[in-house]
Amino acid sequence: MRTTRVVRRFAVTTGAALLALTGAAGSAAADDETPEKVTEAGTSFRTATALRIDQEATAEASTGDYLYWAFPVDAGQRATVHATVKLPEAAARHAASTWQVDVYDGLRRRQACRLGTPTKTAAQDAASVSLSCSLRTVRSWSERWANDPLPGTYYLRLTVTDLKADDLGLPVRAEAKVTATDAGGAQAVDGSLGEPLVPGAGSDKRQAAAVEPEDGWSGGWWSSRWLWTAAGGVLAALAGVGGYALTRGSGRPAPVPQGM
Repeated sequence: MRTTRVVRRFAVTTGAALLALTGAAGSAAADDETPEKVTEAGTSFRTATALRIDQEATAEASTGDYLYWAFPVDAGQRATVHATVKLPEAAARHAASTWQVDVYDGLRRRQACRLGTPTKTAAQDAASVSLSCSLRTVRSWSERWANDPLPGTYYLRLTVTDLKADDLGLPVRAEAKVTATDAGGAQAVDGSLGEPLVPGAGSDKRQAAAVEPEDGWSGGWWSSRWLWTAAGGVLAALAGVGGYALTRGSGRPAPVPQGM
């Protein structure tokens, strides 16, 4: 019984240590200061304004403009883009309008939205319209023929797709923000890219650094799977010790007297 209690105590201690390790990264990120707002947007892929995760962006524009922001997404992250358009006064508009957000990766491949409302129609008297798009989990490595999202620069594009010609050029105010969560070791894969998909990484270092995560790009080998693998090995060893202690008995049986 004493051995069983020791085994249980070791198991509880190991589980508590693992939970503390996995939660350390989240608590450290929460302590970081909120970055300053970005007050502009680009008008093309080349002029996209750099935007970091959890950083708010605003831009004054005209209805019909294309607005671009560039942001980094690393391996194992699930990013969600949020955009809100403050529309002109209802008296100045002539009909409803349809707005849309599109997300492209570093190769300018359009990425599908896993969740969210990337396209929405605003009534003529609506004061604003809100859009969102949740991307698939970014993988650290993929086959060349696959269309999996890979770590690197991503582009958020906001524009109106259906509008009456009389409403072109009316002033609007756009707000954008990108959030990201860690998908965890369950989504991790073996392998990593030679370099993240960052335009200008081989030529213009300043452009590449503008959209690099503050703590740098991950190497692709580390994930929480290592913690749980180590925990599984420790628990298996403890289970073996406990099983042996329960089944070994009290020792050798007493010798049988001769002649019996």
